Amino acid sequence: MEQYITFFTNHPVLSIIWVVLAIMLVHSWYKSLFSSIRQINPQQLTMLINREDAQVLDMRGKKEFTAGRIAGAELMNVDKAKQNDFGGLEKYKTTPIILVCNTGMTANNIAERMKQQGYEKLHVLSGGMSSWQSAGLPTTTGK
Repeated sequence: MEQYITFFTNHPVLSIIWVVLAIMLVHSWYKSLFSSIRQINPQQLTMLINREDAQVLDMRGKKEFTAGRIAGAELMNVDKAKQNDFGGLEKYKTTPIILVCNTGMTANNIAERMKQQGYEKLHVLSGGMSSWQSAGLPTTTGK
């Protein structure tokens, strides 16, 4: 214990950074634990589509979307979504929605915005399209 006290007194900046990082980690864990937006893996995505007729919304660029996407996915305009413009998606307000981006980070932010607009059943593919492809699951190409 004495070593910790010595470290904290000799390195106050590092100590503060460590405490802030620990608080951020706990906050992130707590927020995800009680969030109504669920992180799902590729297998859970497949089950949601098959069992609950979930809709996949792909928010990657048009070029990436055309090169390879999850079957049945619709392209979502991220710029409009960042402005809370979800025109054309009202029909999915009560349907399970799965948001997919490259790595899952953009999808989380958009899911929060959609939740504020009244969308009920939101899911984010954890790891994004990268996790889908690394799981060896099929993609569709073309328009």
